Amino acid sequence: MEINAKLAILERMVALYDEFVETFDLACEKYCAHCCTANVTMTTLEGYLVVDHLIQTGQLDQVAPILQKAHPDRFVPQLSINRMADICARDGDLPDETIDPDAGPCPVLIDQACPFYAVRPFGCRCMVSARNCGEIGYADMDPFILTVNDVFLQHLEHVDAQGYTGNFVDIIQFLADAENRQNYVAGRLGAAPSGLVANQPVFVLMIPPEHRRRIQPLLDRMRAIQV
Repeated sequence: MEINAKLAILERMVALYDEFVETFDLACEKYCAHCCTANVTMTTLEGYLVVDHLIQTGQLDQVAPILQKAHPDRFVPQLSINRMADICARDGDLPDETIDPDAGPCPVLIDQACPFYAVRPFGCRCMVSARNCGEIGYADMDPFILTVNDVFLQHLEHVDAQGYTGNFVDIIQFLADAENRQNYVAGRLGAAPSGLVANQPVFVLMIPPEHRRRIQPLLDRMRAIQV
């Protein structure tokens, strides 16, 4: 699929998700950055949007400072979400993956605000809470939102099935390289480099039985997104 078509699908999926999440009473607001950690992951499609934003706004030189501030123990996934779902459906064994809660804040934050907020990855967008995370120490998220988040993440990976998933910083670093961007746009990516993992299409959706009926209208709208 051509890159502009992928970006158009991403835009429409983000709009659909924003419409969905607006139906909940959330505590999230500007300068509330408690959930903005160094452990966010994203796909190369989302990373391309971020890096293109940096290029268009003359901020590509900000990549080096971001890398310098990146925590060495930031979360680096061993599997994409679709690969994980596939293994679980087959009753396979998942690798041990731990997330260090002390890996620190997202290295792009400036005064508790995100300079790339408009193009932030879905992993940031979907982290919502009914109560202030700083006051209670965790995100108070409706279980149905968690299910919807997984399904959206799975579909985003499906759109970017020929790309990679990785930590926010590592994807930015990869796509800040002009040759890597060109290869991505041309569909010439090979095996995932160290620190990144290969994406794959959706084979099974992670929807618990109690949410299947409720999510169906949203799932139908998601599947209807075409370019």
